[in-house]
Amino acid sequence: MVIGVDFDGTCVTHEFPKIGQDIGAVPVLKELVAQGHKLILYTMRSNMAPKKQNTDDDGKYLDHAVEWFNQHEIPLYAINQNPSQRRWTKSPKIYAHVYIDDAALGCPLIEDSDVSNRPFVDWEGVKDLLSQRGLL
Repeated sequence: MVIGVDFDGTCVTHEFPKIGQDIGAVPVLKELVAQGHKLILYTMRSNMAPKKQNTDDDGKYLDHAVEWFNQHEIPLYAINQNPSQRRWTKSPKIYAHVYIDDAALGCPLIEDSDVSNRPFVDWEGVKDLLSQRGLL
């Protein structure tokens, strides 16, 4: 299956433009790939010119998210697109069988103010849902 995965609040805590803290996504994402599923990074992050000069903000927000996947040895099928859908649609919406996103209705979330000031994905809950659906 093709699985669309959001980044901020889903793979890491919300700390944009920085990369947030680990919230347990890595082992589940690796297990999905090991089961033969294809991951599409489905994020609002993009690369843009830095807003201020003389800062460490290089504006490569999407590149930093992709590098997070590379550092954790999680291969991506695609980034913000599904290459196979171009054969049958010109829609910009990414086609996937499943979407894991902290903004998705029904996605299990954790609220822990010691970790983040915003809710983030509960990966144990996601793993349970994926197991229930026969994906893990």
